[in-house]
Amino acid sequence: MTGFLRLLCLVLTVTFGGIAAISSVPVAQAQQSLGGPDFEAWESLADRVENALESGRVDTQILEALRGLIVDFRQEFVDAQDTNATTIKTVRDQLSALGPVPEDGSEAEEVAAQREELNRRLTRLEAPVRTAELARSRADGLIQGIDRTIRDRQTAELLRLGPTPVNPLHWPAALGEIYGFVESIRAEVVLDWRNPVARSVFNDSLPAVVGWLLLGLVLLARGRYWPLRLMRQLSQDEPSAGRWISTFLISLGEWFLPYAGVYALLRSAEATGLTGTHADLVLSNLLPAAFIFLLARWLAQRVFPRHEPRGPVLKLDDRCRYSGRLYGALMGLVVAAFYFIQAVAEGANWSELATNVVVFPVIVLTGLLLWRLSHLLTLHVCACEADSDSETGFRERIARFLSRLLTALALLAPVLAAIGYVKAAQAMLLPTVLSLMLLASLLILQRLLTELYVMITGNRQGAQESLLPVLAGFVLILMSLPVFALIWGARPAQLQEFWTRFTEGVSLGGTQISPAIFLTLALVFTLGYLATRLLQGALRNTILPKTRLDTGGRNAIVSGTGYVGIFLAALIAITSAGIDLSSLAIVAGALSVGIGFGLQNIVSNFVSGIILLIERPISEGDWIEVGGQHGYVKSISVRSTRIETFDRTDVIVPNADFVSGTVTNYTRGNTVGRVIVPVRAAYGTDTHRVEKILQEIAEDHPMVLMNPPPNVVFRGFGASSLDFEIRAILRDVNWVMTVHSDMNHEIARRFVEEGIEIPLPQQDVWFRNATPASMAGGADVPSIPPVQKTSPSSAPVQKTEADFDADAAGGEGDGR
Repeated sequence: MTGFLRLLCLVLTVTFGGIAAISSVPVAQAQQSLGGPDFEAWESLADRVENALESGRVDTQILEALRGLIVDFRQEFVDAQDTNATTIKTVRDQLSALGPVPEDGSEAEEVAAQREELNRRLTRLEAPVRTAELARSRADGLIQGIDRTIRDRQTAELLRLGPTPVNPLHWPAALGEIYGFVESIRAEVVLDWRNPVARSVFNDSLPAVVGWLLLGLVLLARGRYWPLRLMRQLSQDEPSAGRWISTFLISLGEWFLPYAGVYALLRSAEATGLTGTHADLVLSNLLPAAFIFLLARWLAQRVFPRHEPRGPVLKLDDRCRYSGRLYGALMGLVVAAFYFIQAVAEGANWSELATNVVVFPVIVLTGLLLWRLSHLLTLHVCACEADSDSETGFRERIARFLSRLLTALALLAPVLAAIGYVKAAQAMLLPTVLSLMLLASLLILQRLLTELYVMITGNRQGAQESLLPVLAGFVLILMSLPVFALIWGARPAQLQEFWTRFTEGVSLGGTQISPAIFLTLALVFTLGYLATRLLQGALRNTILPKTRLDTGGRNAIVSGTGYVGIFLAALIAITSAGIDLSSLAIVAGALSVGIGFGLQNIVSNFVSGIILLIERPISEGDWIEVGGQHGYVKSISVRSTRIETFDRTDVIVPNADFVSGTVTNYTRGNTVGRVIVPVRAAYGTDTHRVEKILQEIAEDHPMVLMNPPPNVVFRGFGASSLDFEIRAILRDVNWVMTVHSDMNHEIARRFVEEGIEIPLPQQDVWFRNATPASMAGGADVPSIPPVQKTSPSSAPVQKTEADFDADAAGGEGDGR
């Protein structure tokens, strides 16, 4: 019972007061004294704890208190391990400066004396450190032993078979204890009323009693309706983010105003002065119970809202959401009942039999509510699957699993309680209900953070795809993990132990890596990275444009500055964090072998990228050809280069291909380049005339340079044409295709004006008559199909068999 009360109080404290008390070491922790740890007191305490663990008869609360003392001593031992750290490092450096002892033992006497003196001094300095290390090791062992003992006791308590609450023979005794408790409250009130002094106090306090009573009744009766009325006035079909947040804050009044009413009623009862010990026990536990119930009801109203413009958290219709609000409120009622019954039973010293009988109906009601909530989750999953044509999402699978888990717990827990395992049933149901309340709180807070993001940025569409709300939700989940751990039975001491281990970090190659070191490393590196980016921006936009460097040179300087700045930022961050790289040399050497084989291509591309930035064979904006790909260089990164081809597609080329392969740069240094335009003329055309026309066309184009002048080359005699070429140097080779097209248009126009024919390929096909003369007049001689003759200036010519015989008689039957 005590464990349950402590658990629930801690959960409420952590949930609504922050997790700092659980995740941080107490400020009042014992500090190391000027003279170091008191080892005599430590030895005495350690012996007492060892005897207590061996006997097994010490109460759990006493073990927790002893554990706290051991934790304080352990912190002193941790601090003592840093004693003389600077001096010890200095002595070790001096020994390293002396070098190793010669193998033959022949060492100068002065050096040997210095080495011996330094070793004695080192031993004397390290003695307190080693003593603290031994004491800390013993403290760790004792803490683990206490945790193991408490855990075994908790497990045994859960698995213990107690009195069954469904046995009718147990009911009279249980009801008798409850009746006796109520009767004791009545007797205390009657006794105080008969006391003249108490009656006089009551008469004097009557105005305050009436005032508190009326205030409490008004707040309980009308408190929750005032925020509802105001929320209806603010709500719209599609309210803004600021209006939604205002409505959310106003909805908190549905929780706090009734809670203030309960508080006023309790103050009214206390002001009478007629309450005794048992009545005070009831009143002191009513306020936390009311807090739990009102909180659960408010969460149910937010998860199953009457009207939510942004859409409800669960896809349910109005009738199901009404049921959800009812079940949520009843769920808070059963949790409040658990808390109230356990607190009163412990304070009034009820027997286990009476407690089990009173708690059993609450367990059954809790199981029924969990079963109904599982049904609502199933309806939500079905609605999501009906709206989505694709396969079931991750959230839907989680909701379906949770629905099945709640159904199993709703059936199993009441059965266990009926058998007599009431503690086990409570350990199953109560953490489940508290976890559901915590999950509802996380969902509501996540939506609140999203609306805050929308209000700040003004971009509701981007809020669904933005990373910031997702990171905020992730942080909420991390912050809720200690609360979940407390709900499911973790002790605060265990969480403190985990936090201590976490802050101490791990040892890697003799170097301690802790969260503080990691945060220092990340912070310094981030500052160095930002400074590097600012310097790159200043170079790119302010300094380098005023120099005579070309674009490629400026980009190389900016990129090189970025690489050097990031390297220096990493080096300074590692040094600032206090990480000794020499301690990691062996580990890094072992890892570099495997990493070298796996990342050799990446390293090769990285080195090639550095070479490209230094030598600058290519620059951004150059027209290059590499691996059969033509295009413009758009960006050069440390691993690859991006080329945009002429058809507007990006080609990513590893930097190693530029260093080891052949690269053609058409615009390196200048944009001057040559264009070659092939031209064909028909046989029989005056070649000098054609050459003159082509020369005029080349010289008239504005992109053609006159120094050197363009020239026309008569290349030779083709199969069906006379072949010429225009060769000209252009001012900008990037316009080569445009110039080529312009010249072709001009050549076509001039050739038409001058009557020069541009020939097409010509091919004559002849078939020889292979029919014997004896069969020439036969009827069965197959006819020869017409023969086609292709001509550049006319359509195909049809030749019959008679034409073929005439050609053969003329001597052309050689099958040309």
